[in-house]
Amino acid sequence: MARDQIDMTPLESRDELVAWIAAGVKPESEFRIGTEHEKTPFTLDGHEPVPYAGAKGIGALLEGMKLLLGWEPIMERGNIIGLYDVTGGGAISLEPGGQFELSGAPVETVHQTQSELMAHLAQVREIATPLGIGFLGLGMTPSWSREQIPVMPKGRYKIMRNYMPKVGKYGLDMMFRTCTVQTNLDFSSEADMVKKLRVSLALQPVATALFANSPFTEGKPNGFLSFRSEIWRDTDNARSGMLPFAFEDGMGFERYVDYALDVPMYFVKRGDEYIDVSGSSFRDFFAGKNAAFPGERPTLSDWANHLSTIFPEVRLKRYLEMRGADGVPWGRLPALPAFWVGLLYDNDSLDAAWDIVRHWTAPERQALRDDVPRFGFKARIKDRYLFEIAKECLVLSHAGLRRRGRIDHVGRDESRFLEPLERIIETGRSPAEEMLEKFNGAWKGSVEPAYSEYAF
Repeated sequence: MARDQIDMTPLESRDELVAWIAAGVKPESEFRIGTEHEKTPFTLDGHEPVPYAGAKGIGALLEGMKLLLGWEPIMERGNIIGLYDVTGGGAISLEPGGQFELSGAPVETVHQTQSELMAHLAQVREIATPLGIGFLGLGMTPSWSREQIPVMPKGRYKIMRNYMPKVGKYGLDMMFRTCTVQTNLDFSSEADMVKKLRVSLALQPVATALFANSPFTEGKPNGFLSFRSEIWRDTDNARSGMLPFAFEDGMGFERYVDYALDVPMYFVKRGDEYIDVSGSSFRDFFAGKNAAFPGERPTLSDWANHLSTIFPEVRLKRYLEMRGADGVPWGRLPALPAFWVGLLYDNDSLDAAWDIVRHWTAPERQALRDDVPRFGFKARIKDRYLFEIAKECLVLSHAGLRRRGRIDHVGRDESRFLEPLERIIETGRSPAEEMLEKFNGAWKGSVEPAYSEYAF
């Protein structure tokens, strides 16, 4: 998310941590859809990474967007690192390697998500094109080495950059080379949260296969359909994964809080400064045992910031975040919120989806999650191919969106946004498989055509 939270009230009890998350409960009439997507900037001339500084850099792009939109700048040590829309709640932020993220405002329908996206892309293009900057809609940069990618001037990323190599093989790749699209959805009670969390965790591999879109590393096929998803298997396993405890009896807000208390922290923010506390747990901080802050208790801001540095396949904050999909070209972005809204915001579809996954065991869910980056639809669980499950989920999502009955100005409901996914199911091939076919055929063994065919 774009902004680190500011609330400096010291915490007294674990109940406050639970209450902070539980405050997300809202009536169904107030359910919203938030969609976030990242895209990789590249120079139109030469397809190189875009530096932060300079007349044609990312900083200049953000300055231009600020003037165009009138949004509030988010500053850090004199550098513009993002923009915030005070009126609507949307934001633009930078990922570590300059990936440009739109965190959409909470909207009521997928039609509004689409409108917001189209407006954003028109605005970005207006500023970026004269600067010679284009944007790529893939789950991972297809041609650059890690060393080539510039580092954005954000304090939290410096801390993460130093810590990541200690806890996994791919943390720096995750930071600098990947892009995702995710959707954030609400819950009406603790029980509703648990049900949605379980269904969406179990079915996250379906989204991974449908959106698999990162088959190239440094100009060559990497052996995976979603290498972005593979990267998360060895980034930092203390803070990522399939949350097996979520399926156990007694799951609820408190259980998630207990999990989060033991996840190692990255930083504590005081004023403009990020203090490196990497590797120490929030639980110790809470007990006044953080070496950097002896005897000091964390604040609600510290808690909110810490929750945003946990990276499971589905993340609980004051809403649920679906985190399993690769970034994709603009035409397919609204399909992600549409898919999950149809499954999770319609009770009949949610029940039917639970029926699909309820008998899966933790090891089976994990094996499916482990297999999907390489095998996509050909991954299996029990005696079923993921392809069959994806097909079933799409039918359920479609029915859920029809029943929701949110109609646009020409009388179409939100199920139309599933069309790109329905085409994928019809062909039986994930986007990555289609791309590999082009690489071996029309692209003549080069990834360069991706910079036009998969650009925004």
